[in-house]
Amino acid sequence: MSLFWIEIKRILHTKSFFLLWIFSLALSALFAWLPTTYAYSQYVNKEGNQVVLKGISSLEYEKRQQKAIQGPVVAQKVKQAVHTYQECLTKYGVSQSYDLPEEIYEKEIMPIAPLLHGVKELFADPKTGMAPSLMEIDLEKLDFYYTLCENRVATILEMEMPHQEEAKNQALALYKQVKKPFLLQPGINSSILDYQNLLGFLLLLICIAFVAPTFSLNYQTKADAVFRSTKYGKKPLAIAKIGATFLMSTLFFLSCTILYLILVNSFFGWQSTQTSIQMVYSIATLANLNVLELQIVFACCSLLALLACLGMTLFLSATYKNTLLCLALAFILALAPTIISMIGSEEVSLWLCTFLPASTISIQASLLYAITDFHFLVLEGFTLWSPFGMIIACLLEIPLFVFLTIYSYCHHQE
Repeated sequence: MSLFWIEIKRILHTKSFFLLWIFSLALSALFAWLPTTYAYSQYVNKEGNQVVLKGISSLEYEKRQQKAIQGPVVAQKVKQAVHTYQECLTKYGVSQSYDLPEEIYEKEIMPIAPLLHGVKELFADPKTGMAPSLMEIDLEKLDFYYTLCENRVATILEMEMPHQEEAKNQALALYKQVKKPFLLQPGINSSILDYQNLLGFLLLLICIAFVAPTFSLNYQTKADAVFRSTKYGKKPLAIAKIGATFLMSTLFFLSCTILYLILVNSFFGWQSTQTSIQMVYSIATLANLNVLELQIVFACCSLLALLACLGMTLFLSATYKNTLLCLALAFILALAPTIISMIGSEEVSLWLCTFLPASTISIQASLLYAITDFHFLVLEGFTLWSPFGMIIACLLEIPLFVFLTIYSYCHHQE
């Protein structure tokens, strides 16, 4: 235990660690603010002057305008919203809402816009996937809104996995567990989760850069030879270094993530985070979560991915005495899921991006996007939804890399 606290003190007395921590906290605050910069609204006030709102003031204005539609998303609400949309566009002789004068859009369409989310998707052609315009939708069919939602899930599954019956059954079972009617609290959008993903990935790279020299630097400076000659110089020292690294990295990651979530949810409104993710992402999203729950699940799983990646980095550090080589390899493996998802074939990238340590928190291939997609791992009758695979992989990789690090360090030879 004394070795563990000595390692903690060593990290705490490292100036670069505190500088990185302060920088990361500032980065978290910046990332929490950035999604608000996309908000833009304008309207004509009582005096006839055009008022332009940006940022948080625009978000507050939109929430006031859409207050009447908050609450459960029942079929009658959706039907009335589509009716209002069709009536407005017919009245002004246009076929798309963006052809409306901005003041008309703000007054008549914006108050009901969130209810229109996903409606076109429900009527997409089952063969081509092409969705009709809202003007072409039969209002009477919207009386069966949630039946259409379930049919849409079945259609997607038939298009993407025509011969995988077990995967289709699992997906339909997951969707049946989704709480209905969906809940809508205006003012939220997916950008807050995109920035959480980006922040988590940057925090991962920062942690890797700090952790990479843990063992390899002592190899280079020959200090390790001195440590090995002491009573607790091998396995106990390795365990202490791993434990201290994991603890401080966890505190570092959680402090930045919690700060981000507090700030971004305060900017957008905590009530807005109660919105079902089906009203933010695809209407056919399988997970039974609201936005706040998704934020928390993603943060927890990102922490698991961080520890798995740090375990991998420590293993490389214990194996190679060249710190730059260790750092380069760790960065390559951290970036690998993003690169593979862009250039690899669908099946190969699915498996690799599920089980590589950084996948859960990577860009484009993260758990966040896996939750909102229909990717299933299928092998010889075994079927598993990819987000579950990512979580299981992280839980297995953490102890595996810890063991490999200890073994590699204890058997390292100059």
